[in-house]
Parts: sequence; C-alpha cells; structure tokens
Amino acid sequence: MAGGVKRPVNVFKLKNLAEPREIFNRRLWFAVLAFGLMGAARGVDEGLISGAFNSKNFQDSINFSSYSKPEQTNIKGNVSAMVQIGSVGGALLAFLVCDRIGRLWATRQLCIIWIVGIAIFMGHGGNLGAVYAGRFVAGLGVGQTVVVGPVYLAEIAPAPIRGLCTCVFTGFVYLGIVLAYFANYGCAKNLPNTGSQWEVPTSLHIMFASVIFLLSFLQYESPRYLITKGRYDKASKVMSKLRRLPEEHPYVVSELTEIQRQWQEEKESTMGAGPLGIVKEIFLVPSNFFRLYLGLMGQVMSQWSGAGSITLYAVDLFTLLGIEDDNESLLVTAVFGLVKLFAAVTSALFLVDVIGRKRALLSGITLQAISVLYIAAFLTAVPQLGVDDDYELSSSRKGGSIGAIFMIYLSGFGWALGWNSMQYLLTAELFPLRIRAVCTSIIMCAHFANQYGNSRAVPNMLLPVEDGGIDPKGTFWFFTAVTILGGLWVWITVPETAGRSLESMDRLFALPWYKIGRYGNREAEVLDQAVDEKTDIVTSHAEHREKA
Repeated sequence: MAGGVKRPVNVFKLKNLAEPREIFNRRLWFAVLAFGLMGAARGVDEGLISGAFNSKNFQDSINFSSYSKPEQTNIKGNVSAMVQIGSVGGALLAFLVCDRIGRLWATRQLCIIWIVGIAIFMGHGGNLGAVYAGRFVAGLGVGQTVVVGPVYLAEIAPAPIRGLCTCVFTGFVYLGIVLAYFANYGCAKNLPNTGSQWEVPTSLHIMFASVIFLLSFLQYESPRYLITKGRYDKASKVMSKLRRLPEEHPYVVSELTEIQRQWQEEKESTMGAGPLGIVKEIFLVPSNFFRLYLGLMGQVMSQWSGAGSITLYAVDLFTLLGIEDDNESLLVTAVFGLVKLFAAVTSALFLVDVIGRKRALLSGITLQAISVLYIAAFLTAVPQLGVDDDYELSSSRKGGSIGAIFMIYLSGFGWALGWNSMQYLLTAELFPLRIRAVCTSIIMCAHFANQYGNSRAVPNMLLPVEDGGIDPKGTFWFFTAVTILGGLWVWITVPETAGRSLESMDRLFALPWYKIGRYGNREAEVLDQAVDEKTDIVTSHAEHREKA
C-alpha cells in the first residue's frame, strides 16, 4: 500500500491484478456511475446554450434584434458566461459544504440550487435580468459538481483504477454535450421557431439534476471523510461494503490504516488550528504550494488553449469555416460532441491507467497543437473568412475548409484525451486529505474564472481588427502559442501519479520544484521502498510479539 501499483492496468482483466478481485464490484461501479453523472452538469450547459440562444423564439423573447451589433455580442457573451461566473462562487461554496456536511449532502444541496437556477432561466418572461440571474444561480450548483464529483470518486476508488473511475466524470461531461447537441439539432429541425425549440433541450438540466439527487440516497459517504470526523467504525463498515470484503480482511484493514496514519500525520504536522492552520498548510508548506501551483497553472494553460471556447461556440465556428446551413451546422456540431465522447472513453479505458496521466496529457496536447496550427494557417491563407460577410469560399479553397473542419474534430479529440480528462483527475488526487477539498475548490474557481474570461473574450477576439478584435486567424494563432507552451510546461513540471495511493502522493514532491516533473517519480520509488521496508519490520515485530 505504500506507493501503489505502477504497472499498466488492463481494465478488462482486473481479476489478474494482485488486488482481491472482490474490490472491483457492482457497488463500486454504481457509486462511480452516480457521482460521475455530475459531469453532465457542465456538458449539458456547454452543449445547450449556443443552440438555445440562437433560436429565434428565445431571441424574440428578450427583444434581441433591438440591440446594436456590439450590444448583441456582449449579451450573447454574458448569457453564455453567466454560468461560469456563478460557478466561481459554487466552487468556493463546495469546499465549505464538502467538509462540513459531507460529500452526500453536498451533492443533494447542489442539485436543488441547480434546478432552481434553471427554473428561473426558463421562466424569465422576457426579462433579460432574469435570464442572467437564472444562469448565475444555476452556476452556483454546477460549479460545485466539479469539486464534489471528482473528490468523491478519487476517495472511493481503488488505486489501480482511480484514473478510470475519476475519468467517468469527464465521460459524462461529453455525454451531456452530445445529448445537448442532438437535442438542439432535433428541436431545431422538428420544432422550429417555437418556445419548445429551446425549452425542451434546456429541460435536460432538470432531468440530470433530479436523477443525481435521487441516486445520492442510494450511496455511502466517503470513508475518508468519515475518518476526518472521527467516525472510524462507520468508515470501516462503509469501506467493507465498497470493497465487498469483510471488515477484518487484510486489504480493508491495510487501506484504512494507511488513511488513518496519513490523517494523523497531517493533523500533527499542521501549522496551526482551524482555518488559519489550513491556510498556512497550503501556502507555507512548499510541496503543498507547488501542488496548488500545478493546478492553477494547468487551468490557465488548458482554458486559454481555446478548446473550451471551441466547444462553447462550435456552431459559430463551423459556420465560420464554411458550413452555411444552420441545421447542417448543428448536425456537425453534434458529431463533434460524439468525437469528444469517444476520446474521453478511450482515455479512461486505455490510457490514464495504462500509459499514465502525463503521457495521455501530452498526447492530447500534441493533437490539439497540430489542429489549431492548421486552422490558424488556413485562416491566414483565407483572411476574408469571418471578416467579410459577403465573402464566399471559392471551390479551390473547399478542400482546405474541409481540412479545417476535420481539425476542429481532431482538436476536440485531443482536448478530451488530454487537458479535459486530466484537469479533474490530477486536481482530485494530488492533495493531502486535510486540504483536498479546499485546494480543489480554489483550483476549480480558477477553472471557471478562466473559462469565463475565455468565453467572454473569444467572441470579441474573433471580430475584425477595425471592430476591436484580432481576426479569426489571430485568435487561432494565439491558441496555437498557448497550446505549445502548455505542452512544454507539462513536460517540465507535472509528475506521473498513475497507480499511487492518495496517501503516497507526498513522495512525488520531495525534490526541488524544477526536478519534480522529470525526476519526481524516480525519487518517490526510492521513498516507497524505504516505507515498505519500515512497514515490513513493524509488521514482523508485531507478529513476533503475538507469537511470544
């Protein structure tokens, strides 16, 4: 248990692992499904809002045509981004409720907030302020999902498949996106120019929130949370049920002992009592501060690589690259969602626990860089696209346009394979138990703040230079530069965490910060061996005394 499994894991042959086969059971997968569903909160919103906003009935309901073009751009950006603003507050709220009332009750209250916000949005009655307010309140619920879901999944998952279990959350992000895209397409085709065109797809929010709320009553609280509250007997019972092993089984005893030992060490080494002690522990312990830096910088690099805004404004970008029919644009956007769902499933099943987090992340970034570089070059060759409304793409340029559309798909595949899968997984597993929820909340605040900034900036960045933008080509050259810089940063600073128990993560950060990304794992394995030898000696002495 010291360091955990560090060999490739075939998720289809889990019975061949050294761990007891009972730990990979239906109860565990049911819990993973229930909490992974929270990923759909973000996915549904990202996939829905652009199509909902573009529906004629919705625009008429807020008298959209009465505004000037710059005002319309600002309104569209504000409506899209208001969930991100609310999500910043939601992510901050999450660590308070997570550590105060537990992971289960945190889930229930966020579902209620989420439903209330969507109800306000759908019943706006033509009031633009109510549209903003509803999406902000919904964001307070949605923002909590990216903290509560991944933290719970990381805490209940056995170390060999923690990557798979946590990436289920990412998979549901894309399932939500796919359902939202196809709902938009189906309603635009069959319910055009009616309120149902945007109301029916938006109701997906309420459906998912209700299902998650009900499923939470069939789940167990996180054993790690129970240990922080001193409820050791309850933690033992829950761990036994999750692992489907008796409480006295060596695997259950060993896992709980390691959690308790780490928790006691954290409490004993804390730099003060209460909230101030937690703040000191985060910012004055170098290894903890470096982990926080990894999470925050990862959010900056991932969000400004452009893939998130490509998802949010996919309909508009496909139109920009030459798809003129609105329904056709919605259809290719829906297929775009399927591509990303496939990439997320591929990452979860075949990469994160096989080749490791870092290699999967670098693979995704490489695909993303190739994609945005091609699109930037294509838009440079055809600078009139997106700038001159009367420009029609010539037949000689159609091949390049098709290539650019393909690259949008490849970019989405790389994003789902890399940044979007890893940002939740790494954040949930890097931190010690005492500061895990608060650090995850801080990083997710940065996630939504950067997502808001990006979603708010991109519509204006795409505008022609004379209107205050940097042109479509300038926007994609910017994305290219950030993506390449992000790949270099990952290679230098991010360590490999695959297969490690949550309690052994500290050993990855024993070296100076500039060596951790390249040599942290080698040093951690040396420390693992030392801990294993010490544990063997203690166990041997205990057995000897018992025999005597």
